[in-house]
Amino acid sequence: MAVLATVKDPELHRDIVTLGMVKNLAIEDGRIALTVELTTPACPLRDQIEQDIRAALAPLPGLEAVEIDWGADVRSSTPREGQKPVPGVRNIIAVASNKGGVGKSTVATNVAVALARTGARVGLIDADVTGPNLPTMFGLAQGLQAKNGQGLRPIERFGVHVVSIGFLLPKGQPVVWRGPMIGSAVRQLLHDIEWPELDYLLIDLPPGTSDAAMSMAQDAPIAGVVIVSTPQEVSLEDAMKAITMFEKLDVPVFGIIENMSYFIAPDTGNRYDIFGHGGARRAADELGLDFLGEVPIEPGVREAGDSGVPVVHSAPESRSARAFEQIAGKVAARLSVLQRMEARV
Repeated sequence: MAVLATVKDPELHRDIVTLGMVKNLAIEDGRIALTVELTTPACPLRDQIEQDIRAALAPLPGLEAVEIDWGADVRSSTPREGQKPVPGVRNIIAVASNKGGVGKSTVATNVAVALARTGARVGLIDADVTGPNLPTMFGLAQGLQAKNGQGLRPIERFGVHVVSIGFLLPKGQPVVWRGPMIGSAVRQLLHDIEWPELDYLLIDLPPGTSDAAMSMAQDAPIAGVVIVSTPQEVSLEDAMKAITMFEKLDVPVFGIIENMSYFIAPDTGNRYDIFGHGGARRAADELGLDFLGEVPIEPGVREAGDSGVPVVHSAPESRSARAFEQIAGKVAARLSVLQRMEARV
């Protein structure tokens, strides 16, 4: 244990023994076995932690083998005053932008699936009440729950429990509501749904600083928000407005994602920055926020969304899928760090 206490968690900068991450330590006949309990199954630094553990233990006399099992204990976020917890849900993460067309629903879908593929229990709310797209992206028929008499309920696809008002609306039927009605509907999507036990509930917010986003931020214990932008200046200007809104609402901003960041021509391998490149990273640096990653333009992402099989599931080795997986790990890690910081205050 003294040797293991020299190994630090790269994100939390404290040793893994003090953090309570070492479990079930056993030593027998030159063999050391232990379980490392992470703060999230999506930990992006697991390989580094394993390398550090093996390097620390290697000099011990008589050591023949080290066996490491992995576990995860996802902590629950603490609601602030006036916020109503969602039963069974440990953490709520919003995905937002102030501009439509930046691929926010695509990001929310693939990050949710990426988290689920790590073993996390994940839910996803389609809070874009006037433009619900998640049924299509998950291969679910519009209006499939309209006549079942049981009301709106989660449907599991690719390990994600999905809820969308689109489940109640026939294809092509618009939602013509004023702002207060949309805000009320968003609250109902959170609190009137019977959710299973979830580590993470992602919310795909509608674009803009609307009643939906404000109602969600004020009513629900949102652990943090992820901002989606594209590289061009007008998109970044709108992203900054969304960041300012959430900061005023006292919701932590985990960072910025640059979607449609670049294009690699499949025939030549040449790279093209169709919408520019790097603007989201520069904006994150200026605002003191984390840059969570860049997602390239790939036809497979569009094809996957249209076919109802997210690219993280349909083409996990693609550039875009790997980018979504890295982003999911960074978001989960950022949440873990924030929770540890709050616990020490």
